[in-house]
Amino acid sequence: MGFTATDEVEGNFKFNSDRLQELKAFDETKAGVKGLVDQGILKIPTLFHHPPDKYGKATNSTNTQHIIPVIDFANIDKDPNTRQEIITKIKEASETWGFFQVINHGIPLNVLEDMKDGVKRFFEQDTEVKKEMYTRDRTRPLVYNSNFDLYRSPALNWRDTFICDFAVNASKLEDLPVVCRDILMEYGTCLMKLGRVLFELLSEALGLHPNHLKDLDCCEGNMIIGHYYPACPEPDLTMGTTKHSDVSFLTVLLQDRIIGGLQVLHQDKWIDVPPVPGALVVNIGDLLQLITNDKFKSVEHRVLANGIGPRISVACFFKAGLRAHKKLYGPITELLSENNPPRYKETTVADFIAYVYAKGLDGTSVLQDFKL
Repeated sequence: MGFTATDEVEGNFKFNSDRLQELKAFDETKAGVKGLVDQGILKIPTLFHHPPDKYGKATNSTNTQHIIPVIDFANIDKDPNTRQEIITKIKEASETWGFFQVINHGIPLNVLEDMKDGVKRFFEQDTEVKKEMYTRDRTRPLVYNSNFDLYRSPALNWRDTFICDFAVNASKLEDLPVVCRDILMEYGTCLMKLGRVLFELLSEALGLHPNHLKDLDCCEGNMIIGHYYPACPEPDLTMGTTKHSDVSFLTVLLQDRIIGGLQVLHQDKWIDVPPVPGALVVNIGDLLQLITNDKFKSVEHRVLANGIGPRISVACFFKAGLRAHKKLYGPITELLSENNPPRYKETTVADFIAYVYAKGLDGTSVLQDFKL
């Protein structure tokens, strides 16, 4: 279809006027993807149709060489040798996979289950109640909508989302949804504690002082994102989340323990990240790859749409806190040498995130645009 003078441009993606009207109509329902499912649709709107991925849908997860590392944190503070073994495993995983799973991480199983239940309660409450919270204003304490990049992405994802930014907006208890406010605060507190441990281990894995990344404020920000992936009548035509890497220093993901779908792109193959009971998935973010000068890898990943649903996941993005939001970040000086010069220009976290929001999830890496 050719473009006409009535075409409009949003972000970096060009839409014809019919598509733009469809997007606005979907957005104005304030009911998200779940609203479509509640209507009993059998065919998904073309807005959600994704082109086939060049790497296909197949995975190699049955091959023992292609299993995301699972690292046990038991006795990490009791045995120096165990701690060193854990650091070595984290180093290897961060350099090769960009992903690993953690068990015995200190967050009780009941807290993990309560957090997933809380996300489910939020999305399954009365639509009219949710509509009051539906917004695209990122300055709000709680942002609930469907597809943050609705007007910029080439194809929509089959999911609805809420975001609580405990760093920038300093969410107070009364700002959060009644159906999940207590568990959000409890889980957020637990994650901050785990985040500090992870950044100590990552610092040591880089050969730096344990406090190095913490002193850079890498773990001061804590943004919790609840995703709800309803059952899809045509899962092969769309994606739960399209291919992307994370705009964070580090991401900790609590994924659905029954419905899989998370995949990592490794050696040009999509590899399943199978749910492990009680585990949390940890992955390196773009900002950590930038400041480690490509030593640690921020790897592209995606979530398949599913016909079972709903799939629940909770992601925590660690990024700079409010006081460091405008601080310049570039490759860490101690990691540079004549043979390893800086590969990225400096940026603030605020500018980096703003760039991603303007770009949307278009399947290409943001880091390429920050290279020297």
